[in-house]
Amino acid sequence: MPTQAKNKPANRTETIQNTARYYELANKLSEATVTFPFSDLGLFKNQDNKGYVLQTWQPNALKVEVLEAKRNRVLAVLDRVTDSGLFKGVFGHRKQPFNYRLRITLNESTSNKSANQNENSYIVVDPYQFKEEAFYAVHHVDNEPQNIYNQLGAQLVALPFGKTPSVNSKSANSKLNAVRFAVYAPNAMSCSLIGDFNQWDGRRLPMQKTDCGHFVLVVPDLNCGDKYKFELKDQHGQVLPHKADPVGFYYEQYPSFASVIYDHTKYQWNDQDYLTSKADKRSNSVNAADEPMSIYEVHLGSWRMHESSHNQPQPLKYDELIEQLIPYVNEMGYTHIEVLPVSEHPFTGSWGYQPTGMFAPTSRFGDPDGFKRFVDACHQANIGVIVDWVPAHFPEDAHGLAKFDGTHLYDYEDPKKGWHPDWNSCIYDFGRESVRQFLVASALYWFDKFHVDGIRVDAVASMLYLDYSRNEGEWVPNIDGGNHNYEAISLLKWMNEAVHQHFPYGLTIAEESTSFSGVSKPTFEGGLGFDYKWNMGWMHDSLVYINKDPMYRKYHHNDITFSMVYNYDEQFVLPISHDEVVHGKGSMLRKMPGDEWQQAANLRAFAGYMYAHPGKKLNFMGNEFGQWEEWNHNSSLNWQALENDQTTGLPSKHIGIQHTYRDLNQVYVNQSALHELDHKHGGFDWIEYTDAEQSILSFVRRDSSGKEVVVVVNFTPVPREQYRLGVPQEGSYSILINTDAEKYGGSNYLKEVDFESSIIAWQNQAQSIVLDLPPLAAIYLVKK
Repeated sequence: MPTQAKNKPANRTETIQNTARYYELANKLSEATVTFPFSDLGLFKNQDNKGYVLQTWQPNALKVEVLEAKRNRVLAVLDRVTDSGLFKGVFGHRKQPFNYRLRITLNESTSNKSANQNENSYIVVDPYQFKEEAFYAVHHVDNEPQNIYNQLGAQLVALPFGKTPSVNSKSANSKLNAVRFAVYAPNAMSCSLIGDFNQWDGRRLPMQKTDCGHFVLVVPDLNCGDKYKFELKDQHGQVLPHKADPVGFYYEQYPSFASVIYDHTKYQWNDQDYLTSKADKRSNSVNAADEPMSIYEVHLGSWRMHESSHNQPQPLKYDELIEQLIPYVNEMGYTHIEVLPVSEHPFTGSWGYQPTGMFAPTSRFGDPDGFKRFVDACHQANIGVIVDWVPAHFPEDAHGLAKFDGTHLYDYEDPKKGWHPDWNSCIYDFGRESVRQFLVASALYWFDKFHVDGIRVDAVASMLYLDYSRNEGEWVPNIDGGNHNYEAISLLKWMNEAVHQHFPYGLTIAEESTSFSGVSKPTFEGGLGFDYKWNMGWMHDSLVYINKDPMYRKYHHNDITFSMVYNYDEQFVLPISHDEVVHGKGSMLRKMPGDEWQQAANLRAFAGYMYAHPGKKLNFMGNEFGQWEEWNHNSSLNWQALENDQTTGLPSKHIGIQHTYRDLNQVYVNQSALHELDHKHGGFDWIEYTDAEQSILSFVRRDSSGKEVVVVVNFTPVPREQYRLGVPQEGSYSILINTDAEKYGGSNYLKEVDFESSIIAWQNQAQSIVLDLPPLAAIYLVKK
């Protein structure tokens, strides 16, 4: 028979004191302001060291029974200590702690039942009996950044549960599935776990605050897919907006933005051949900087959309992108896909650049396993994946990091350092150790859990400079009186070192728009440690040039040649990114001057120039087929442009542009001279860069074995008959690619395909050839 667990008799004074203490505790529990619930809830030794005391907080409970761990045998019925729901029992005969369950019988009038509690009586495993297991979450957090995503957040664990075997027993304890929660909120008075499992009631699951400022709790019998948040009270006891988990792996969308329990161990990867191939290349001393990299930059939400029943275009899911995007990228010959930030973000219109979930791919397109399948499928198709990563700022959304524990826990408190005037968002406190570990952990996480090949770090310049986008008097100088943010510089170095230490084949790319020295130099040489830097100077100058009417380009010839003056200062990526085709800047095709034919020819010539110029390549989606419309994240790319001309039935100019980019990609990848020595002086020589009058450029690209590609570009609509071009070697030259070819929609002005050199020195070359140079065209030639 069950026993009624009773306290030992006490004198009247002691009884009054205990009663007052219990009511004070019950009031705090009712107000969700308990900081250290492990001191009062669960199983703990009795004060007189005889047996154990069990206390539980069950609002609206009529009766609480203690059951054996594995059977429904009742061990005791607990005493109700307060009417509000505090129950207690003493197990004086117990010499060791024990696992148990609780059967809760509710008041019949209560409506506060869990979703799965259809009866007035239900059984739970008391989470407050797992105190040591809860503290385990923060034992090693500060040792390595990876421990942040391996220990904090919602971690699935298996707990020993049941009768403890004897020393000589070979049987193991049975296991209990549970979720260990841990969140960093050092300045909060209290923190409660809330979710569907407790009706989002902050009274029910108070978490324990640790000495290092984390709140922890282990809760059994929760499942993947269960939603949760944290209810925090600031240091004055004021309730804060319910917060999503800063280290959450999965989030619901608007309006809840709730965190979702997720199991990272479930997915089975199939990209081992791809990863082994990368490792083999590095072990054979193949430098990644010597390999081709042609990046297709994609906004997953608007690459292609389908109509819904409500006529509101809907983005493709990760699995649909596997079926449609990957074959297209393969067909077009790109080596990498770069996705605009997939980190969870509340506002779709930010394109992901206002993230609140630094450890979660957005659920707009599916669950985290869906994104893993996408990366896996890319790798099986031999396509690398780069994700945009945003450590420069975060939004003020109430459920996010802003004022997380009632203080500026993640951002600088001084708005002269902690508020970004361009984006109306908070700036991380790059000098605070907890923030630094959080950000480095996030960078490592995408390589570790999602197998990405690289991260492109957004807005690096805004991190490097304290006066970025600020007027005099609106910023705080550094300790030396200058404008460099030493804390951000230190963080970026650490991040790059950590990525390259733990993921030797991982790439880091900086979007950095200033002349800050050594962005892509190793940290041991005094640099920031990135592998590549976006060449924003080349992008700006070349677009200024190509926007000009060809008759005026001769006055701006320096714009198209100047990039080679500083080309070897950094390891560059040449970007024509999303930023260049939005906010009224017009699409790439629309930037081009002239009539319809000239616009297409200009774009093809520009593409030919870009693919021949030293540096890795990046083109935003839609550029590759000359989309006429400016990019709009709310609508799909205009794939209808690739249909045949309705008037003539012939291929449209967009098809010709698309085939130009496709063939340029293939030539670029297959011709080592066009990529191997991108960052070495031996990979490039001018043939003619001073012909401003005719707006013609010519140069040689070369690989380490001496193989060469000769490039000549005519940036005017005037054909140049019998144009003499200097070539570096004697022999017969053939056309590798001609952007004016008929198959691309060009004039097919150049009929010959082979050219024999003559011993006529020209343009500082010992040999030369003569060809009819087409209008608005780039031509690649190779020696047979």
